[in-house]
Amino acid sequence: ANKSVGFGHARLSIIDLVSGDQPMHSSCGRYTIIFNGEIYNFESIKPDIGVSEFRTLSDTEVILLGYRKWGPKILDRLEGMYAFAIWDNEKEEIFIARDRFGIKPLYYTHKDDCFYFASELKALLEFSDRRIDTGALREYFTFQFCLEGNSLIQDISQLPPAHFALINRNGKIQQHRYWDVNYNIDFHHTEKWFIESLRELLHSSVLAHLKSDVEVGAYISGGVDSSLIAALARGQSSNQDFKGFNGRFAEDSFYDESFYAERLAAANGIDIKIVDITEDDFVNNISDVIWHLDSPAGGPGSLPQYMVSKEASKYLKVVCGGQGGDEIFGGYTRYLVAYFEQCILGAIDGTLNSGDFLVTYNSIIPNLQTLQNYKPMLRDFFSNGLFEPRERRYWQLINRSRNYAGIVDDQFLPSEQTYDSFEKIFTGGNTANGSYFDLMSHFDFKTLLPALLQVEDRMSMAHGLEARVPLLDHKLIEFAATIPADIKFKNGELKRLLKLAFSDSLPDEIIRRKDKMGFPVPLNDWLKKKGVARDWIGDLFSSEKAQTRHYLSDRLDVDKIVQGQGGFGRNIWALISLELWHQQFVDVH
Repeated sequence: ANKSVGFGHARLSIIDLVSGDQPMHSSCGRYTIIFNGEIYNFESIKPDIGVSEFRTLSDTEVILLGYRKWGPKILDRLEGMYAFAIWDNEKEEIFIARDRFGIKPLYYTHKDDCFYFASELKALLEFSDRRIDTGALREYFTFQFCLEGNSLIQDISQLPPAHFALINRNGKIQQHRYWDVNYNIDFHHTEKWFIESLRELLHSSVLAHLKSDVEVGAYISGGVDSSLIAALARGQSSNQDFKGFNGRFAEDSFYDESFYAERLAAANGIDIKIVDITEDDFVNNISDVIWHLDSPAGGPGSLPQYMVSKEASKYLKVVCGGQGGDEIFGGYTRYLVAYFEQCILGAIDGTLNSGDFLVTYNSIIPNLQTLQNYKPMLRDFFSNGLFEPRERRYWQLINRSRNYAGIVDDQFLPSEQTYDSFEKIFTGGNTANGSYFDLMSHFDFKTLLPALLQVEDRMSMAHGLEARVPLLDHKLIEFAATIPADIKFKNGELKRLLKLAFSDSLPDEIIRRKDKMGFPVPLNDWLKKKGVARDWIGDLFSSEKAQTRHYLSDRLDVDKIVQGQGGFGRNIWALISLELWHQQFVDVH
């Protein structure tokens, strides 16, 4: 939205979180709220406030009256996805807050004694000088996302997940974290108890996320997470015509995972809609994708998400997805790679039987087939820094900056400050008692997950579609953090506990598969042949501005970059995404 609203006599201004939303005022006239999101448990909060206080049936009023009663402590009671602001006319201050996981966005800037915020970065550009933040750009080339609170625009910040802030009439900002996940490991309960508790918590979360005045459907990629959420939602939904949505690149079976989605749909009576995504779709839609994302995206998976959401919006207004499973239950292949290195070291040192190893050399071997599509990653990982401390090794696994040697100027590649920011999160106090597995998955939970949620939210909202994520229930997350890593990651099996707990809800083909790649896109194949995508990228980088961006070390040789990367190389995608963003958000000034 692009509408400024002033409150009282304070030198504060805001920009509506959602275009068309109207602020709600408390009956006493003291408080005004603007809210974006959904609160799933708002009905259960009402009795503690006093039902007679309410004038509407909305969750917005629950937040407003809850804040009047408890102040910031209202956040401890909320279950949902949200970003909101409350103006206190008496104190002349604004309270802003964001949900625990960063599902809903909230950007802000401070200029000329005025405070502005919005749910879209682009809404704040007219109050910004649009200078690129060098540190954030380093983070982008390192991780392909910015760390907590940063954006690529120097004077525009994000309120981090699980934070609130108070801004007084002089523009002073006091920011606080109101929730965190702590790894207080429970060594007393059995695996069976953890399985039963997990089943109960996830069933409860799915049921809460199905509450809606309209029909709810599901994304189904064919992996464990989205398939499980779709199956559980179908089982608890009263809608007999439950719909699922999948995107595929049918031109090459290597990039087509629709078989698994169809298998899940057939087993659960789901009406599945499959979207065939083509090279033309990439050319015709990628600029819109970046525009809606508000920032360069870490991977081309945003394109299929955009296309599938477009199809889903023809039928529904609400869908559920499986985001969060990889970070909570250990679904990333790099976790297996990290433990494989530890097993090799233990075998060399003769310490494998010391009792200190979560995964043994013998036990991990059957699961190494999962690495069959990751040989280039293994070559790179083992070529440098072998057997260094675990924080250095995980840095090596997630640091993508080596892909830009000779392309990006060294001053925009990671510095010691970039590494220090990484290490501070990786070795944070709340993971002090955690295993290597906990440290890795928690880092991804704090950093990668918000970036993925940005894609999930923006790509769905681009089509007026609300995407819900039942795996991101804070009670479920807090519970998962207590589970010993040797139960979650026994024998190096990715998502072991989740698959054990819900083996009766998923087809064997999905439980057993070891080739899940996470929405692969044949972008590099398109660019290596003569066609519309190759012509388009040539045009994109043809201008003098594109060839001489301040972060480039030399003029771009697009052909050399394209031919020099493998099928899953992301360096050309990162440059495409950044250039489109630059043209749309910076050059237009």
